[in-house]
Amino acid sequence: MPLLVPPVPTGTSFTTPRPAGPAPTPAPIPADRLLREEIVPGGSAVSFVVRRHTTLRLAAPEAGANVSFLCFNRAEPIDRYNMADTLKGQHTAKLTTGCMLYSDMGRALFSITGDTLGWHDPLGGHDTAAHVAKKWGVLNYQAARNACHRNSRDHFLIELAKHGLNARDLVPNINFFSKLSTDSEGQLSFVPNHSRAGDHLDLRAELDVLIVLTTCHHPLDTSPAYGPKPVKLQLHATPPPSPDDYCRTYRPENERALYNSELFYL
Repeated sequence: MPLLVPPVPTGTSFTTPRPAGPAPTPAPIPADRLLREEIVPGGSAVSFVVRRHTTLRLAAPEAGANVSFLCFNRAEPIDRYNMADTLKGQHTAKLTTGCMLYSDMGRALFSITGDTLGWHDPLGGHDTAAHVAKKWGVLNYQAARNACHRNSRDHFLIELAKHGLNARDLVPNINFFSKLSTDSEGQLSFVPNHSRAGDHLDLRAELDVLIVLTTCHHPLDTSPAYGPKPVKLQLHATPPPSPDDYCRTYRPENERALYNSELFYL
């Protein structure tokens, strides 16, 4: 095994330009590398482990998808996605190709290696039963069976419990496929029709990562009718990040985050 050497400080996201040239786009997944594929219906939730150097592709079969997303270091779940460090460390208020999802311990959990959309919301939080009831009314399972109204908070708590976690582990989440805009006073508003059918992004795991995701509405969604969209999941094997990897070189902080992840396996 080659010696791991801490990266030499080269500035910060505030002082260092981003890589020149276009960002990489998601490539077709070779059939011999595909490990898992499934459709998660709208208003549903799943949780599972994405192994290190495996890539999770999230794809929107229909326009208007939303994926509320949490992730944790599988070996040490107290080390989980940190929204504040991820954003301030990369001087951004959106997530797209090149960005990494940082953990509380400064490790890289995921790298966004490809993205057809260009903007994913890390600020909006997730919906609750009260949100859904206020917008679209109450429709429970007893009355509507699988057409009942669901929300991300309840789904998150159920899925977290399956892995020995609970409400204290419910940290600020990402909303993939959604976008918020701001006005002159800093008020956030939902951007309708942001994602299109066929949009997708790739998340390369830099640790063994436990993910929890729901396909419920964004909490600020302005849709007149309840109707969360399905999302397609595909897992495929990918090589480790090279020295000139786009995400590694996207920000100086990313080099340090990858180094911290690599140290975890010594």
